[in-house]
Amino acid sequence: QVQLVESGGGLVQAAGSLRLSCAASGRTYSSYGMGWFRQAPGKEREFVATINWNGGSTYYAESVKGRFTISRDNTKNTVSLQMNSLKPDDTAVYYCAARQSAGPSTAERYYDYWGQGTQVTVSS
Repeated sequence: QVQLVESGGGLVQAAGSLRLSCAASGRTYSSYGMGWFRQAPGKEREFVATINWNGGSTYYAESVKGRFTISRDNTKNTVSLQMNSLKPDDTAVYYCAARQSAGPSTAERYYDYWGQGTQVTVSS
């Protein structure tokens, strides 16, 4: 069993930056692929970024490529999402997710554990 707790959300002006963190519990965290997803008001939850077990493979949604960076520290059981050049369209609840497989995945259905989410609001 893995528990995930996100932090770092908040209110920021357009063009600003935020860093989200996800703290994971569980002995097998370091063997899991991890991902970030987001859900804007009135929209379906969507993929943002994913990383494999050792950080060697990452994928991003086209909408965030070049602005967001996903990383992980297996010694601290954390995965982070550095968000730069934020836009109002990035406003959403951001969720951290873990999958019982070492590889990355862009699909929600392949994730087994989810955090409660953290709100990110970007003002124009």
